[in-house]
Amino acid sequence: MTQQNSIRVVIAEDNPQNALIQQTYLQRIEGFELVGIAHSIADAEALVDIFKPDLLLLDVYFPSGNGMQFLRHLRAKDCATDVILITAAKEVDVLKAALHGGVFDYILKPLVFERLQTSLANYLQHNERLKTVAAVAQTDLDDLMPRPAQTSNQASTRLPKGIDELTLNNVLDVISKQTEAVSAEQIGNNIGASRTTARRYLEYLVGLQDISVQIHYGSVGRPERLYRST
Repeated sequence: MTQQNSIRVVIAEDNPQNALIQQTYLQRIEGFELVGIAHSIADAEALVDIFKPDLLLLDVYFPSGNGMQFLRHLRAKDCATDVILITAAKEVDVLKAALHGGVFDYILKPLVFERLQTSLANYLQHNERLKTVAAVAQTDLDDLMPRPAQTSNQASTRLPKGIDELTLNNVLDVISKQTEAVSAEQIGNNIGASRTTARRYLEYLVGLQDISVQIHYGSVGRPERLYRST
């Protein structure tokens, strides 16, 4: 069912499991409506042409085609769809091309829910501001133009609610001594905390890119997130 005034989104991701993760995360965030999933560039182009979405969550690497080429194609035809890249591409040339292509955000895989949530909240806020501005002054432009992400050093001195420095250091110390990727439950057992608490700290560290996360798909049950020091 179409949600009134919601941001309409298309996901372009060749890996079905990654696309499902994005879909699941998107459904948890208010104000956004998924209108289609494409597993190829050709399907992505068709969905954008048909639905004319407000936002495209775009991967870079596809078995046939390339997300950056598709981005240039969209801009060449003056497509109004905004783009957030969600990709494993860490090359500087790709980042530069993405910035030149006017992407709203650039998110590295593996995708963390909190990172996507922050990006979409910023996009929603940005979109609402544009609706209320008839003519811009410099202060309006300063608010509307993208800002660089907060650095790790800044974040460490301003810890968010629910994160204390002592526990954070304990988590970092424990995970730095692991030779293999471990679960939140294992970290929690090591620091004497619950799995939920451990995962909150681990996901915070993933957001700072101090540790990495990988998704393990077992034969049954939900996929498990495993963490390791970078």
